[in-house]
Amino acid sequence: MKLRAAVIAAVALVGCGKKKEEPPVGTTGSATAQPEPPKVRPSQQPLPQMPALELPADPKRNEKIELGHALFFDKRLSANNDRACYSCHMNEDGNGGHDPIAIGSGDKKQTRHAPVIWNVAYLKGAFYWDGRAKTLEDNAAAAWGGGNMGVGKDNLDKKAAEIAAIPGYKKLFEAAGFTGEVKADQVAQALSEYERTLVCKDTRYDKFAAGDKTAMTDQEQHGLDVFLGKGKCFMCHAPPFFTQAMGVDTVAFFNVGIGTSGVADDKVDIGRMKVSNNTADWGAFKPPSLRNITKSAPYFHDGSVAKLDDAVKLMSSGGIANRNKTPILSDTGLTDAERGDLLAFLATLDCPGKLEQPATMP
Repeated sequence: MKLRAAVIAAVALVGCGKKKEEPPVGTTGSATAQPEPPKVRPSQQPLPQMPALELPADPKRNEKIELGHALFFDKRLSANNDRACYSCHMNEDGNGGHDPIAIGSGDKKQTRHAPVIWNVAYLKGAFYWDGRAKTLEDNAAAAWGGGNMGVGKDNLDKKAAEIAAIPGYKKLFEAAGFTGEVKADQVAQALSEYERTLVCKDTRYDKFAAGDKTAMTDQEQHGLDVFLGKGKCFMCHAPPFFTQAMGVDTVAFFNVGIGTSGVADDKVDIGRMKVSNNTADWGAFKPPSLRNITKSAPYFHDGSVAKLDDAVKLMSSGGIANRNKTPILSDTGLTDAERGDLLAFLATLDCPGKLEQPATMP
């Protein structure tokens, strides 16, 4: 929350010019008029940078990462040996979902779009679009036992034992400190440790924020001005995470109208309300990070918008009216040129890294 407050305060300051002084008594205004001070551009001010990732000490972390890396790419983890974690987070889709709605084991359609997983290590307690999982381990176990992998939560220990019995995996589990009977919790731990290595902090924006003013073009810098100014994008997607969900203890969820247009209220995906039972959360979802946004179409929790330009148009025009739309979203009146600059800036958030399958699978 401190980062968000700092960004909002900085934007408020740079958006305010000095109050025009009244001319001294006995003089005319024209004789003493002073030129307006130049407006300070948000993009030219100090910008938030990614903090170091702080994790508790674990002497077996590297071994757990190696195990989790293999498990993440292994289709044998699924009920039908047809889906790996990677199946919903492929490089060619920006490590988000390829399909508007995720497809699970047995080609079963799920309920929501698979999100990008860069920087999930910075989430502190709100995983999934509705924040229902409190830890990355809970998230991993739920996806494994749920429709994504299709194993069933009551069968996870059995599947864990099957995987651990494979000779190549047996060595990896033992090296990670998981001796004796392997349980589902240990698989979830290993998967989570691998996912915590998926850090995106070397984009062109990051280089620019660190002082390399050649890292972004003039148009991209003007787009950052729009992002932090007139476009009000920072209200839900403040740098450096470009989401208000990371690096904070309390996550805000927003209803922007996605999935409500032309849909009866009782058919709408109620989002966070299903978790909180609070009517104020009806149709509200966690704002995703915008890192890698140009590579990770389609967009939103239902994958309903195929093009980034259309997603920006929708959000900058105030979202979709419904009974619970967030009051912070309104029509910003962006011109075509401003929207073009904003789209150019979003490309500076492309993550240069990619997920690599282990050279040898167990």
